Formats: sequence, C-alpha cells, structure tokens
Amino acid sequence: MMIDTHCHLEQKDYENLDEVIKKMDKNIIIASGTDIDSNKEILSLCPKYNNIYCTIGIHPEFANITAEEMSNMLLHLEQNLNNKYVVGIGEIGLDYHYEGFNKEKQINLFIKQLDLARKYNKTVVIHSRDAINDTFEILKNYKDLKKVIHCYSSSLEMAKRFIEINCKLGIGGVLTFKNSDKIKEVVKNIDLSYLLLETDSPYLTPEPFRKYKNEPYNIIYVAKKISELKEIPLEIVLKQTTLNAISQFDLSVTM
Repeated sequence: MMIDTHCHLEQKDYENLDEVIKKMDKNIIIASGTDIDSNKEILSLCPKYNNIYCTIGIHPEFANITAEEMSNMLLHLEQNLNNKYVVGIGEIGLDYHYEGFNKEKQINLFIKQLDLARKYNKTVVIHSRDAINDTFEILKNYKDLKKVIHCYSSSLEMAKRFIEINCKLGIGGVLTFKNSDKIKEVVKNIDLSYLLLETDSPYLTPEPFRKYKNEPYNIIYVAKKISELKEIPLEIVLKQTTLNAISQFDLSVTM
C-alpha cells in the first residue's frame, strides 16, 4: 500500500479526475484544500470513493483579507473539522516568496489555524516558502501537535530541528530533480520513520515525467528514489512510510 499524504484534486486541474483517483484504488489519497471553495470541493469528493481522506485549511496566499472574511473562513473550517473524512488542517503556513505579502496577517491566520488544530486535536500540514525560520519559531510553541512540513526543502540541520518539535517531513517529486542536492542529503541522513510520501499533484511531477501533469500514483517514483538514496528495498520504504502516514493522520486503515 502507498499513501499520498498531500495532493490537490480539483476538477479544474484534471480532465480525467475519476481515472486519476481509481488508479490509486488499492492505495490511499489525502487531498488538501487551500481556501473555502477547494475545501468544499474535496469534502464533497471524499464520500464518492473509498480511498480518499482530506485536510482542509486556508493557505497563506489568502491571508491578505479583511477581519470579517478571515472570521468567515475560520468558521467554515471549524464547522467541518468533525467530518469523518477530515484528518487534518492544511494546507496552512507562511509564504514570503511573492511581493505584496502581508507578514502580520499571514502569521495571524497561521496561529489561529494552529489553535483550531490544538482545540480539535488535528494534525497540521504546513506550507513554508522563504519563511523557514518564522515557521519554526511559531511551531515550536505547538510541540503537542502532529505536524507535517509539506514539500520539505530546507537544510539537514533544520530538518533535525523540526523533528525535535514533533514534525514529519513530506517528500515529493522534487527529490528526483537533478538540482535537488539539499533534499537528497536530508533523505539520506534522516531516519525513514520521519518521512512521508507526497506528490503535491497536479504540481512537481517527478522525473522522468516532468512534462506531464502530476497525479497521486506518481508517489511510487518518489519511493523508488528514497529506496535508491538510502540503499534499502522499495518494499521497506513503502511499508514504513505507509505506517508513518497512518500514525500521523490517525487513519482507520489496516495494511
């Protein structure tokens, strides 16, 4: 069994979404929302299949909003956190990459969602882009929460610091890229028990399929790369990362 712990399954991105999902029929998908519309879409998608769970959240790119809009977004989250398909809050976090971001509002939204996760005992899935230090400084106040650093791309030293505060690292297609020396070093040196497989579909398609749209089944190529880098059998990678995901998201799944 394989578990894609982070992907996006919005209809606008796929002409053949049903086929994409059924390709993972014997495996598990955890789809992630980023705003109210995408959260609603995956909440309606999950009951149609027997292998999809979801995380719902408000991505930092939507933080630059009014207080009333933020309140409505957070209310939407809280009203759906007891849905049996919701296994976490995400994709949430900080993104300082593009000009015009509002750091104060991003941090405020991030903390409010972390507080919701604590209130409802939910795992959180963290987006951190050009904001790794602020991300760490905030998350160290939430050691009690199960946390995933989605699409981990920072240093080995930082990876160890995140693990110390109860984080696991989401590893995706970037690992297969030629210029991904930093994340390769992380995978080689971090114990497999701290790693999760993810695709971030429809983005970050692994080699040798980068010209195509990504999909959840492509986590097999991430697993194969981990197997190669750690010099261990693929079966061990699949078994351990699946166990990691089941534990991290409290999934009602038997292997």
